[in-house]
Amino acid sequence: MSDIGNTDGPGRFFAIHRMVDGVRVVTVEGEIDHHVRELLSAVLLSGYGAEPPSRIVVDLGGVTFMDSTGINIFIAAYQAVSASEGWLRIAAAEKPVLHVMQLVGIDALIACYPSVEQALTS
Repeated sequence: MSDIGNTDGPGRFFAIHRMVDGVRVVTVEGEIDHHVRELLSAVLLSGYGAEPPSRIVVDLGGVTFMDSTGINIFIAAYQAVSASEGWLRIAAAEKPVLHVMQLVGIDALIACYPSVEQALTS
């Protein structure tokens, strides 16, 4: 299990990842904006000395704000895992964050689930 945090920017950000049955589960808390772009991209796709993950569930239950930076990060991650026949799923997004994703249509590209458990078993 690895974690990444950023307390230098204006918003608090924390991400931790773990493996569950071969799926990287990334739990994110705080605000997703341009201040955390590199950190979030790294925790989603970095192989940490191994192959990058091909299946990822992102738990957004602790995310209080997300701007277009988050949308771009998730699209890039989706494209990267899709290239290796993998998938990216979003789980537990709160209404304001889910609303942003629905406004731009990312929920039509990346499957969104109400819980991490549902994202893992679908």
